[in-house]
Amino acid sequence: MHFHRIVREGFLGARTSLDIMTADFKAMLVPDAAGSRRARSILEVMRRLAGQGVEIRLLHAGTPSSAALRELKRELPAGLTIRRCPRLHAKAVVIDCQRMYLGSANLTGAGLGAKADGRRNFELGIWTESPALIDGVLEQFNALWEGHRCKTCKRKDVCPVPLEEPDLA
Repeated sequence: MHFHRIVREGFLGARTSLDIMTADFKAMLVPDAAGSRRARSILEVMRRLAGQGVEIRLLHAGTPSSAALRELKRELPAGLTIRRCPRLHAKAVVIDCQRMYLGSANLTGAGLGAKADGRRNFELGIWTESPALIDGVLEQFNALWEGHRCKTCKRKDVCPVPLEEPDLA
């Protein structure tokens, strides 16, 4: 259910913006259509959305998977901005500031349920259109994105460059 709601209805339905918080980010495969054998990586999906004018902000905790990093090094999609905060553990996807997933699933195939039943994580989350809840999450997202929490962070030893953007060279 997570995969269908977050990726199919959420990502693919984005028109203006996509704000993503995830601790872990992998090059998850997204089938072209239900039952289709052809699949694209989530980064290809983001590239297409960005090409349609969707602004995408991805805030994650660590280094993307090797497959995602290879794809990002090949071509960083215009309209996709990535920042890293090693302390981030929150998971949320906000679509067009109007719809949101908030829960435990990372932006991975196992987290969102894109893998076979025996290889999925057991996750919980909510899908909402509540303006109050979405505004609260976006307030937290923006505070992290803009570095407002960096000044008082006690983990500078693992984050020497606050909110660094990936070195894709």
